[in-house]
Amino acid sequence: QVQLVESGGGLAQPGGSLRLSCAASGFTFSRYAMSWGRQAPDRNIEWVAGIYADSSDTFYADFVKGRFTISRDNAKNTLYLEMNNLKPEDTAVYFCAKDLGTVVRGQGTQVTVSS
Repeated sequence: QVQLVESGGGLAQPGGSLRLSCAASGFTFSRYAMSWGRQAPDRNIEWVAGIYADSSDTFYADFVKGRFTISRDNAKNTLYLEMNNLKPEDTAVYFCAKDLGTVVRGQGTQVTVSS
C-alpha cells in the first residue's frame, strides 16, 4: 500500500527557511509525478507544487513561486520541498501527495512561521 511520510517541519522565523522531505513506499516512485500540498487551520487544502516523474518539469502555485523549490531523488524514493523567505501565512500542515493532485497523501508535517 502507498505510504508517504513527511518530515522536516518546525518553527521558522519570517524570512527563514525549511526543507521538507517525503519518504515514499508501496509504489514505483520513479514512475509517478508527485506534489506538495498544505492545509492551514480552518482553511481548505491548497496545492503548492508538483514535479514530473523524471524531474523534467516543475509547477508552482502563484503564492509560493520564486520562494519554494520542489525536487526529488528517485534513487532514494524521496521528494523534497525547499522553502525560503517564509511568511506567517505559510503556516500550515504540509503533506506530499502521489500524482499532481492531493487525494493520495501523507499525514503531513507542521510548519509554523512566527517571530
